[in-house]
Amino acid sequence: MKRDFVHITDFSSDEIQEVFDLTATMKALVKKGKEYTPLKGKNMAMIFAKPSARTRISFETGMSQLGGHAIYLGPNDIGIGKREAVRDIARVIARYDDIIMARLFDHTHMLELAEYSTVPVINGLTDLNHPCQIMADIFTVLEHRKHLNDLKIAFIGDGNNVANSWINLAARLPMHFVLASPNGYDPDETILKNAHNVGISRIEVLHDPVEAVRDADVVYTDVWASMGQETEAELRRKAFMPFQVNGNLMKHAKKDVLVMHCLPAHRGDEITDEVIDSPNSIVFDEAENRMHVQKAIIVKLLQ
Repeated sequence: MKRDFVHITDFSSDEIQEVFDLTATMKALVKKGKEYTPLKGKNMAMIFAKPSARTRISFETGMSQLGGHAIYLGPNDIGIGKREAVRDIARVIARYDDIIMARLFDHTHMLELAEYSTVPVINGLTDLNHPCQIMADIFTVLEHRKHLNDLKIAFIGDGNNVANSWINLAARLPMHFVLASPNGYDPDETILKNAHNVGISRIEVLHDPVEAVRDADVVYTDVWASMGQETEAELRRKAFMPFQVNGNLMKHAKKDVLVMHCLPAHRGDEITDEVIDSPNSIVFDEAENRMHVQKAIIVKLLQ
């Protein structure tokens, strides 16, 4: 049966570790200048309802490194769910290509795409979650810490798609995950409830950033207004300014804390220059690892 990667929970804990092992192997080959091309003759369709620099570059370059080919389909190429029904697009593309990556607004469109496609579908982002990003993030933490034991992640900011995927990860890998956000900006209730029910992680939703970062191994943040929320930008800026990741906040975290941001960063809003450019920052390591982890996910789904 074909496999999809729409949510992190589509993979078991063991499968996540398998992805990490494959990621490390393939990344090492790239660094040594050696080829690994198991996907010769394979094609990926990349559907972008939401434009993105890192997602396109990482998937397209990664597919090329694997010996395959990626086809970019921008917002004007497919009016997914508008000009053409999602289920029809899924059926047609599956006749042409071996795998689909989609970066969409509406999560229900992602679910429908996966349901009607006969080839694997990878979620490159929706308004609900961002699983490839968090897989790259936790792999980057593993690279730096050499293990994931006794891990405390403090997410400072909006309970958005990135936060939701961290919570999904907490349903697969044990950790202490703390989200600190203003009132009214909480994560998805169903995702939070499901992770609590799994019961392998300690998950907290707080409204105090200082308390959240205390003894944290990782401090993570994201933009305050995502694509599609431009009209809320000023309102959100006022609500989130007390949650800015700056030098004063970081004084309450561990001295060797890792700083992360999924990018693009609005410097001077959710994070300051002194933090994102500090020796503790692994922001650009995680950006690089998007490509390596996504390559491993692609190979796993096409095995």
